[in-house]
Amino acid sequence: MRPGFTAALLILLALPAIAQDAPKAFPSSLLGQAILPAFTIIPAPAEAPEDLKVSGKFLKPGTRVEAIGTVAGTSAGRPTGISTPFAGQPVQGFSGIRSLGNGEFLVLTDNGFGSKANSPDAALFFHRLKADFAGGRITRLSSAFLHDPDKKVPFRIVHEGTAARYLSGADFDLESIQPIGGKYWIGEEFGPYLLRVDADGKVEAVFETLVDGKPARSPDHYAVTTPGAPGGAVAFNVRRSKGFEGMAQSPDGRFLYPMLEGPLWDGEKNAYEEIDGKAVLRILEFDVQGEKWTGRSWFYPLEARSNAIGDFNMIDATTGLIIERDDGEGTADKACPAGERRTDCFHDIARFKRIVKIEMTEANAGKPVRKIGHIDLLAIRDPAGKAKQGTKDGVFTFPFFTIENVDIVDREQGTIVVGNDNNLPFSSSRDPNKADDEELVLLSVKELLEAK
Repeated sequence: MRPGFTAALLILLALPAIAQDAPKAFPSSLLGQAILPAFTIIPAPAEAPEDLKVSGKFLKPGTRVEAIGTVAGTSAGRPTGISTPFAGQPVQGFSGIRSLGNGEFLVLTDNGFGSKANSPDAALFFHRLKADFAGGRITRLSSAFLHDPDKKVPFRIVHEGTAARYLSGADFDLESIQPIGGKYWIGEEFGPYLLRVDADGKVEAVFETLVDGKPARSPDHYAVTTPGAPGGAVAFNVRRSKGFEGMAQSPDGRFLYPMLEGPLWDGEKNAYEEIDGKAVLRILEFDVQGEKWTGRSWFYPLEARSNAIGDFNMIDATTGLIIERDDGEGTADKACPAGERRTDCFHDIARFKRIVKIEMTEANAGKPVRKIGHIDLLAIRDPAGKAKQGTKDGVFTFPFFTIENVDIVDREQGTIVVGNDNNLPFSSSRDPNKADDEELVLLSVKELLEAK
């Protein structure tokens, strides 16, 4: 057989495998949208410290501001129309979700205002919500504030000297939540840590993170300290704000799968982890009953190094849904003229906002997950105009800077829920000068869920 023919035959034989492995774009349709207004504030618990009765006092670096509503919120320099400090605690934005059935959802409020430094007066809490997708409303049914009266947290907290020891956004950054056996497991970003709390939010345990048997720590971990002299080295292997973001659980509740938002630093290679030229994120495995890391992990390849993930929940024992997104916000019809950056338009519009279906099995443990397919959150069908906001010419878009909530609602009907994190008072991704509401959307994605 001729050499040229042999090479051509080998290429042809390889083509079906390549096509089969390539992730496919699937359609999605909007079934309903429920909205919680941006300015939704609730009081701190009556017995909480006075410091938690007013939140957002430290948004200006090095400055304390006590007067309510005197510091304008901005998004990339654009005023959002909402100002801090707040008389109470903002319910939004949501950084993790779990469907509970009957239109109810467990959601987690993010750590506060974006960092340890500016969030010491932001309370940490999770909620039970009821979403009316037909009527367009979200009702908060209950809230549980995290507190540590039994001193399970291994470091000094902001409210150390109080009886209830309520936790704040300077203690932890909560990003994902899973209910198992009456307890709530929370994936955290500062450590990163894994927390177990009861139904009232009382901390029962805090677990350090191990990757390949070694500690995984960010610069915000309590054991990472500033060197005593200039030029000293600081050892950590997780970038700030790149700890646990999404966290799934196995259908039987036996395992948790916390997922890092950024690649792990490889000290031996002096580089971030990558496979085949793509940055990869670790999905770890935690044994719930044994309360220990199993040592197994999987790798999620990012489509672009600048992308991030927002949430992760399983479909069944081997497949799951992951949000992958860029840092853009807003749509092209409200974009600034090329090369301009103004306060009345979007200078960096959303281009990559996806829900990706992945497969992770025992066979590919220690290897990249298989990307089966995805839906595009910037091209959701809405021919009947079911959206309360966000649809134009029959197409609904979800162009938010941070999208941090996804879960299965009904497997047989092929429906999922997706939600944004509005970073109150900082994000304005629908209107350049209006703080985003918290939105939960019900999507039909049957083809994606059935894809093999």
